[in-house]
Amino acid sequence: LDLSNCSLHSVPPELAEATTAIVLDLTENPLTTLPNGSFLGFTYLQCLAVPLALECPGGSDAWQEVTVDRSSRLCQDQRNPCNGSTELVWPCPENSACAPDGPGLIQCLCDSPFHGYKCLREGVFPVLLFSGVLGTATVSLSLLLWGTQRRKAKTP
Repeated sequence: LDLSNCSLHSVPPELAEATTAIVLDLTENPLTTLPNGSFLGFTYLQCLAVPLALECPGGSDAWQEVTVDRSSRLCQDQRNPCNGSTELVWPCPENSACAPDGPGLIQCLCDSPFHGYKCLREGVFPVLLFSGVLGTATVSLSLLLWGTQRRKAKTP
């Protein structure tokens, strides 16, 4: 994805849709910062060129190789922050596993059959019970309102 020399003053929000990009060039743009989360979900990104004034997203520890030339910084080969090869090992809750989510970013995915907050709930969501209670409450309230408000309706 070549966005070089596009007069970008900030990262366009539409960039979030390009998470499958492998190569991204942002050089020759008057970018001043790369906001945190700009590359959230960019797990396939292997080569990123940014203006010299900017650091590689996630820092230099998030990349295997960072090279600098006259006008740009080239960040190559994302490191997996979950494998413990760097100093930081990301703590995920019990019953979950660490997964990369972009340069220097991680996500914790619940192991099956766990789900919910901090992966503490086991099994599946009780759809039938939830639907039954919600449906019964809706029908009961509708009948109550129909019965109480019926007398206020004017007959022709």
